[in-house]
Amino acid sequence: MPEESEQSDAFDTESGPVPIGVKLGSTRTVLAYPDEDGEVETVRTLTCLATYEDALTGDERVLYGEEAARQYPDRVQFMLRSGLPEDADRAELTKQFFEELCRSRDLPEDSAVVYAIPTIDNARGLSNLNDVIEGSSIGGALVRSFPESLCGAIPAMGDDLEAVDEIFISVNLGSTNLEACAYRHGEQLSPFVSGAATGNEVDRQIANAVEEETQGRVNIDRTTAREYKEEHADFNSFEAFTDIIQQPGGGSHEFTIERSVMEPLDDYLDQVVDELANNFLSELANTHMKPYQLALSRPIVLTGGMTCIPGLVEEFETRLSEELGRDIDATTAERPDLAAADGAYRIAGQLARNR
Repeated sequence: MPEESEQSDAFDTESGPVPIGVKLGSTRTVLAYPDEDGEVETVRTLTCLATYEDALTGDERVLYGEEAARQYPDRVQFMLRSGLPEDADRAELTKQFFEELCRSRDLPEDSAVVYAIPTIDNARGLSNLNDVIEGSSIGGALVRSFPESLCGAIPAMGDDLEAVDEIFISVNLGSTNLEACAYRHGEQLSPFVSGAATGNEVDRQIANAVEEETQGRVNIDRTTAREYKEEHADFNSFEAFTDIIQQPGGGSHEFTIERSVMEPLDDYLDQVVDELANNFLSELANTHMKPYQLALSRPIVLTGGMTCIPGLVEEFETRLSEELGRDIDATTAERPDLAAADGAYRIAGQLARNR
C-alpha cells in the first residue's frame, strides 16, 4: 500500500506556530498538519526504514515507509515492533525515520507538536520516544504528549475537543497491545494494557492458519498475513479469496482461503471482550464505581487499526453486551487508524492558540 495523504475539513488557527499531530505506531506512522490553504492534511506511512549505499558517491541513502518495504524487503527494519524504541539502536533508527518523514513533508521548525503515546509501563522506551520527537527539526514552539486512547477518542466524540470534557471509556485495538482507559474530564482512570489480544498476534495466527488450510503447501510471512487481514477481513460478509504464489522450482500455485482470516479474528475479538470484561472493567468498577456506571451508559470509543475491519464495532457491541448482561454501545471515528494523529493535531492547535 503506498503512502497515503488525504485532506479533511479546515481547522482554524490563529497566526503563530503550526500545529502538528503525530502518531508513531509499530506498523504505521500518521502525521496531521495544515497545508498552505489551512486544510488539514493527513499522511499515513509504514514505520520502517532501509539504508543503501549510493553506487556513484558511496554515500549512505535512506528510504522510509512503503518505498523501503517495497525496494528492500530483505533488510527493511520496522524499528517499533514492540511499540516503542526500546534501546539506543532502535531509537537512532526511529530518529532517522522521523526526520526523513518530516523533511519530505517540509514541516516547519516553528510548530507546536503533540504526539500520542501508548499505555505501556516502559520508562526507557517512552523516554526514547520523547527524545526522538524533542530532537527532531520540528516542535520549536512546544512538544507535548498525550495518551493515545484519549487522542484517538477525540475525533469520535465531536468536531473539536469535546472528549476532554466527558466521562467515557476508550479502547485502543492496536498492533502491539490492547489498551483501555476510562477518562473523567481528561483524567485517566484505571489505565489498562494487555498483550493477550493484539493485531500482530492475529497476523501470526493467520500465517499459521494459511499453512494448515493449504495442508502445508503455502507459507506466507506476517506482512502478507497483515495484507490479507486488511484487504479481506469482514465480520459482516467475508468472502473466500484466491491468491497465487511462485514455487521454488518454477511455475505457480493458486490457492483459496476460506477460514484462515476470520477464525483468528473471531478468537481475537473473544479475547478482547474477555480481557475488558474480566480485567479492565471489573477493576474500574471496584475502584471508580460511579464513573464506571456513567461511562457504560455512553458509547465505548474504539480506536486503532483493528477497528477498521468492517463489522468489528457491531460485533464488539454484541459480544460485550452478552458478556456483561447489559446493552453496550460502541463508536469510532470515521478513520480510526488516523484518529490518534487527528486528535493530537486538535490538541496541538489549542495549545498553539493559548501560547
